[in-house]
Amino acid sequence: MDILSLQYILIKKGAEADIYLTKWYKKKAISKIRNPKSYFHYKVDEYIRKKRTKREVNIISAAKNAEVRTPFIYFQDPSKGEIIMEYIEGKNVKDIISEKICLEMGRYAGLLHSKNIIHGDLTSANFIINKHQLVLIDFGLSFFSQRFEDKAVDLRLMKEILGSVHANIYERAYKNFINGYSEVTNKKDLEIILKNIEEIENRGRYARID
Repeated sequence: MDILSLQYILIKKGAEADIYLTKWYKKKAISKIRNPKSYFHYKVDEYIRKKRTKREVNIISAAKNAEVRTPFIYFQDPSKGEIIMEYIEGKNVKDIISEKICLEMGRYAGLLHSKNIIHGDLTSANFIINKHQLVLIDFGLSFFSQRFEDKAVDLRLMKEILGSVHANIYERAYKNFINGYSEVTNKKDLEIILKNIEEIENRGRYARID
């Protein structure tokens, strides 16, 4: 495969990266290219983009090992900040959310956290239903951390999304999300993480959602 011969169609322009539709060996694929930052020295910028690209690929691989469905990685070029990955057909959970899906989203979050993977943008918009199975996407802000507070921030973001975008089912949805999380998280850790969510809310970093 000659990477230079690939055609790219821009489908999303972001602050950190642009997302393109392309093909990989006749399969529909996604190309994610991290944008150069003009305010950095070019050597510093190259180092940062290379590091973040490698980290994202490593985390997607670690998530797969944790039994979380993610896109397959076809190709990476850290020097250009590019990742070519599987295009996931399906429906975005943001548009079809249900209590049952929330249970599975919580389970995925718990599986990630069991391997100290922090997603960093854990929202319903980053889950897709593909062939009746849940797929988690967009690990651009992900990192590894053992800190309970980092895990709490992940869950608190989902809580915020459920309470705003999906307010009509919020109470049952969030309860199911936490139930799914608890299926793969030991009781002691769960108690600490939930306590951290309360502390974050009490500090005023987020508006409390009840």
